[in-house]
Amino acid sequence: MFKKILVANRGEIALRVIRTCKEMGIETVAVYSKADVESLHVKFADEAVCIGPAQSSESYLNMSRIIAAAEITNADGIHPGYGFLSENAKFSKVCAENGIKFIGASPEMINAMGDKASAKATMKKVGVPVVPGSDGILESVSQAKKVAKRIKYPVMIKATAGGGGKGMRVVWSEEELEDAFLSASKEAEASFGNPGMYMEKFVEEPRHIEIQIAADGKKACHLGERDCSIQRRHQKLVEETPSPFMTEKLREKMGNAAIKAAEAINYEGVGTVEFLVDKNRNFYFMEMNTRIQVEHTITEEVIDYDLIKEQIKLAAGDKISGKNYIPKMHSIQCRINAENPFKDFRPSPGKITNYHAPGGHGIRIDTHVYAGFSIVPYYDSMISKLITVAQTREEAITKMIRALQEYVIDGIDTTIPFHISLLNHELFRAGKYTTKFLEEHPELLEKKQS
Repeated sequence: MFKKILVANRGEIALRVIRTCKEMGIETVAVYSKADVESLHVKFADEAVCIGPAQSSESYLNMSRIIAAAEITNADGIHPGYGFLSENAKFSKVCAENGIKFIGASPEMINAMGDKASAKATMKKVGVPVVPGSDGILESVSQAKKVAKRIKYPVMIKATAGGGGKGMRVVWSEEELEDAFLSASKEAEASFGNPGMYMEKFVEEPRHIEIQIAADGKKACHLGERDCSIQRRHQKLVEETPSPFMTEKLREKMGNAAIKAAEAINYEGVGTVEFLVDKNRNFYFMEMNTRIQVEHTITEEVIDYDLIKEQIKLAAGDKISGKNYIPKMHSIQCRINAENPFKDFRPSPGKITNYHAPGGHGIRIDTHVYAGFSIVPYYDSMISKLITVAQTREEAITKMIRALQEYVIDGIDTTIPFHISLLNHELFRAGKYTTKFLEEHPELLEKKQS
């Protein structure tokens, strides 16, 4: 087992990892930018090292500074959290070259799943369903037109190195294809340094359902699903487990497919296999995230187990039990962002003047903020994750509404009012939603007059 782990991240996930390490008797090192000197992860780690100015490129993405911090503190493991360097094959390799265990996927695993086109080819080989589309990268607009004609419109053009909704376009007819292809490719090159595009059939009325897996390099098991369909511009806002759209038969099929995906690359650690599911419950592989997910919390609540602990144990060489999990309770997570949902989710940096967290049975909050803490404009706007768990979905929703109403964060705008409106919506309460829910219900983004 590790003696000391450096957490190469910030905010709530850094604090989350530090807490588990302490419970496992492992010493911790926090790294931080000058903008994060007052963050709780810095205060609660055993040691803290400043690695640069506010800009991510000079701090949380600076591999040499992070490795140097690990070396001077004698850390034998690095936990990357999510985002930043968590799925960076080069960083995983650099850690190994310096004799430090990267608590995540190997470079080979990251490369196998990081490029969406090659990941899709791997899934095809092992019989995991994939969305019909191009075989690899599209070389030209004319090739894109041929593929679109074969799989039939509507189609989705996607950046092979993409993420966060960048480099993606839905195309409904051949007349739109050329402009969409060129603009998406240009956006992908600007965002990821890779203009490569591929095409898939556009799945109508889709649900975004992911399967949590754990694997030890040989065997894999699944820990149930999460429904992440409530999104805005491909960014998740609310997640729940189990999915209200799930059936026992579908869970078994998707769980087995996720296990196949993990075992196909001899995966080690925890990860997530993401699927699109259409209105007829046909499911298609989207991608595999070779890291811990933001929404891992709700799986933890329904299986009553610490997934960060599992991740650390697997990195230290432990084996999995091989038992698949069927959820017995219901859990929901709302991402609380420092944004104004009624002004196109405009970021709202600033000082939190008053902070009161909700409490009570079945309430969990993962956050790094407090009264007097300043939200800076340099990083992701998520400042808190509010999680509820209950015996039934209806109870989990009711509990979440109560908790949101009790949650006070003054001095900045947050997405709390949006979440209250969403959870009170009759179609959400009925579990009848898709990834297009916010587009179809713009009234949720209109401020109610008091």
